[in-house]
Order: sequence, then structure tokens, then C-alpha cells
Amino acid sequence: MTSAVADVDLGPGAAVAVVDVGGTDTKTSMLDASGRLSEVVHSPTPRGPDVVERVVDGVVAHVEAMRAAGTPPQAVGLVVPGIVDSERGVAVHSENLGWRDVPYRELITARTGLPVGFGHDVATAGRAELVLGAARGERDVAVVVVGTGIAAALFVDGVPLLGHGWAGELGHSVVDPRGAHCVCGADGCLEAIASTAAIARRYAAVTGEAVAGSREVLERAQAGDARAREVWDGAIEALAAGIRQLAAILSPQVVVLGGGLSRAGDALFAPLTAAVARHVPPHRVPELRPAKVGAHAGLLGAALLGREAIA
Repeated sequence: MTSAVADVDLGPGAAVAVVDVGGTDTKTSMLDASGRLSEVVHSPTPRGPDVVERVVDGVVAHVEAMRAAGTPPQAVGLVVPGIVDSERGVAVHSENLGWRDVPYRELITARTGLPVGFGHDVATAGRAELVLGAARGERDVAVVVVGTGIAAALFVDGVPLLGHGWAGELGHSVVDPRGAHCVCGADGCLEAIASTAAIARRYAAVTGEAVAGSREVLERAQAGDARAREVWDGAIEALAAGIRQLAAILSPQVVVLGGGLSRAGDALFAPLTAAVARHVPPHRVPELRPAKVGAHAGLLGAALLGREAIA
């Protein structure tokens, strides 16, 4: 599957092979010398014991395809989920994909001979929103991506808060101690209640009926399905609780919401804004904004990382 990207111009510079490994699918694109991304190719993210080898093979194949097409990249920009130490170029841990301490930067440089800009998918997408998108011009910001998992890119006075790769794991903050069991081993994590995968999974659990995803749960709720409404409203309340935790600890001026769930539009933002405002005082109530760069923010951020790696 392919998709077009937002019309964002990064300016002239090096061509970069760009890869965004997500919890469900992997996106690949090319940043050309003019500063624009090519059409994005989507493929399922590998799973299983050979996931690391298959991810590396995919990046190498993308580089070789660019070379064969006469547009050789000068660097690779790669972002992955989980706990990421971008300074060392190591994917520390991914609960969903099952890897630990993978030196992706070293592995890909060895195979391609290219410098690699490497980072966390959400932190990198957040940077793209801060520099190019919905949070442009702001200083204290949280960019929360709600997809297969939930994570946040955090900026304090314009500076990213990384915690050596451990900061921003909002999905594993507990919002309901009696809630659903999470893959991390805890109960009631935000990700186990309000991620797109969790919404579909929770609906199937209460009805015995599988659905294609969170969008279908919302459609059923809007059509009058009481159990779908209960699941959807529960996800909204959980997400509001997570944002209230951010407000209490970091007091962001703006919370940008991206990822698959953000595409629900007013069905998400109207009740979520009301729920956040209802409980946040005496803390600063953050303004909620939809992501502007959109689904390809991770690719744009990875492109920036790739160019920065050519120093």
C-alpha cells in the first residue's frame, strides 16, 4: 500500500533513505535533494524471533532500491518504537516487538556504509510537530501519539525531555488500577484501555464479536451500540486521565494528539477536551490540538535525523 505525504518542504540538502518502524506497519520513503518526501510505501512490521534481522534487511533493501533508481542516499533516517537510546543508536526494549538492546545504527551502517540518524518514533514525530506542525512556536509541549501503543514526546522550554530514552512512556502510566492487564505486566495502563488496538480488543471481549479496529467501534457507538459507546467513552476518560497526569507534572501549554485515534476528529476532541478541563484545575489546562504534520510526522522527523547524521 502507498500513500501521499503532507506538502512539507525541508529545503535543499542530502538525499536520505527514510524508515519509520511502527507497532503495526512500517513506512518507507525517500527525502530527495530538494527536501521533499516521495510517496510512502506501507508494509506490515515484521514479527517473531527474527524481527531484528528482517527490519535491518528491509532498510538495506530500501537503500539498494534508491541506488538502483539513480537516487543514492547519503544517509539513513530510522525511527523505531519502544525504549530508544538515540545517543548510542540502540533500541533498548520494545514490549510489542520483542527486542532488547539492538544496536540498529551500527548494524545498518555496517550493511550500507552510510551514516544513520536513529531515534524514537514518537519523540521524532513530536519534533516534526514542534518544528513544522501543530506546536510550531510553542515552548512547553507534549505530543501524544495514540496508535497500537501510546507514547508522548515531551518538550520543556523548547528542549526535548528524553531521559536517555525512558521519558514519555505515557502508555504505561496507570490510569485505572483495576483496569485491563497490560503487556508490560501492570494492570490499568493507559495503553491497555485507550490505544487503538485496546479499543478493538475490549469491544471484542465484552461482545464476543471481533471488529476491524477502533474506527469500527466508534462507528457502532455512533449508531447506538451501547457496549461500543461504553468502550469508547472509557477510552476517552482514560486518555483524559493520562493528559491530567501530564498537566500535573509538566504543565504543557499545548498537547498535540496524533496517531490513528486522532483521526476520529470531533468525536475524540470534543469529549476529551471537556473531560480534561473538568478535572485539571488547579493545574494549567493544556490546549488540545490535532497533529498537523499527520501520519507521516515520524518520517519527516527521521528525514531530519538522517540529514543531521552527515556531519
